[in-house]
Amino acid sequence: MIDRLREYVEHETPTGDVDALNSFADRLLARYGELGGTARREPAPTGDHVVADFPGRDEAPLLFLAHHDTVWPVGQLTWRSDDGVIHGPGVFDMKGGLVVLETALAQVRDVDHRPVRIVVVADEEIGSPSARELVTAESAGVFAAFGFEPPHPNGDLKTSRWGSTRVRIEVTGREAHAALDPESGVSAIDELVDQLILVRALVARYDSVLCNVGTITGGGRTNVVPGSAAADIGFRFVDPQTEREVLDAVTGLGPVREGAELSVRVMSSRPAWEPSSGTDELLQKVVAAAKSVGQEIGGAAASGAADTNLTGWLGVPTLDGLGPVGKGAHAVHEQIIAATLAERADLVAAIIKSL
Repeated sequence: MIDRLREYVEHETPTGDVDALNSFADRLLARYGELGGTARREPAPTGDHVVADFPGRDEAPLLFLAHHDTVWPVGQLTWRSDDGVIHGPGVFDMKGGLVVLETALAQVRDVDHRPVRIVVVADEEIGSPSARELVTAESAGVFAAFGFEPPHPNGDLKTSRWGSTRVRIEVTGREAHAALDPESGVSAIDELVDQLILVRALVARYDSVLCNVGTITGGGRTNVVPGSAAADIGFRFVDPQTEREVLDAVTGLGPVREGAELSVRVMSSRPAWEPSSGTDELLQKVVAAAKSVGQEIGGAAASGAADTNLTGWLGVPTLDGLGPVGKGAHAVHEQIIAATLAERADLVAAIIKSL
């Protein structure tokens, strides 16, 4: 498992690097075929997604959700293994989960079980904008859905998630010489700053909204009044009502200075996955499956978002966090505990066998 994980990590796959993602998809297609599945690629402009079906008895299938893109630029980090801890780009989020999944599939290949359906997404780290319809279609009629994102720090699974929406604010101003004719200009950057202050004030009215201005671009030279600027904002919402209220207010913003033009667009959106009795019942079955292989597992809500937001929101009993135990998702110290690779594979195999 460690050797395969190293291969996967060293095949770097930043979101948006279509060639890298598609060649990694080739690896997955071949691997799922070796394991007895029927795999296909679903072309997308941000990189191809992979769907694989594994046969089983005549019952509703289990849906497993994963992704092969990472947040790290090529060359950002290198593989390192020290004292049972593995460091590298994507070991935790979520190439470790991919290795766990395929190892579990190998373990149950000759065992009677429900059919298994896998969807591996190429743009999950930016909200899966090209995969939402695919995940929706493939979740139809399934018995339950499971995600291979990182678990809670203690290894517990995730039983609900906050909603997540990416919004882009774009401002068009008017360029002019910053010293000779500043009155003729309209600063897009000044307008953007004022808009971000308004957004902060809006969010401050809610106890359960997270807001992160992730990128800001604009301008070109200090002696030119900037004619364009933009910001990408990530919002997190605990419930759909708050999400609607905040997004209606943000998308309804207008310019605060004469001559500025404002565009607010929702780039991607994952609905809040709220707790449900179906997920509670599924968790109890997973707890029993874990005991059958000598493990204890629990579940708790999570603030981060993933493709399981969609299945949970659609009413499919859903659990996430079946990847290996570690820490540092999206951080330079990203790492996993090596021993938990095999432990999580045993857990997933037990889930497949017992459901």
